[in-house]
Amino acid sequence: MNRKSLLAALALLMGLFLFACKPSDSKIQQAVNEKLSAIPGITAEVHNGNVTLSGEVSDDAARTAAEDAIKGVKGIKNVENKVMVKAPEPVAQPAPVTINPDGLLKKSLDSAYAAAGFAGISVTVDSGVVTLDGTATKADLRKIVQTAQESKPKKVVNNIKVK
Repeated sequence: MNRKSLLAALALLMGLFLFACKPSDSKIQQAVNEKLSAIPGITAEVHNGNVTLSGEVSDDAARTAAEDAIKGVKGIKNVENKVMVKAPEPVAQPAPVTINPDGLLKKSLDSAYAAAGFAGISVTVDSGVVTLDGTATKADLRKIVQTAQESKPKKVVNNIKVK
């Protein structure tokens, strides 16, 4: 065998050896999938050592975490991050506070107090502010004020004297 043939055979063997050491796309895919398993919503595709990340996550931190998670995988040549960040959910506005009209407040409280037997309680309503006057026992006072608060006024002013 001449020297040229020997060098050619040696070069061929080295090429095969180096090619055989390079991880296959399927091995890279498996390693990438293991790394991404902790980050829901992201998938990866490997082609010739190039990784394309896709999917949808809730914020930029998760998008970046996916790319960082696969950095140490052997055989990756390039990473293309096509992961989309979801638009934030609109924040629900609290329901506006409902204040019943003065006439409705007065009528409902007068009826409630008469039905409960709370005699001697007078109710005045002005611009959503309920003013309670009269006398009551300590036990009844709490029920009277609670009933007024549940009727959805702007405010309750308690001027009731305890017997």
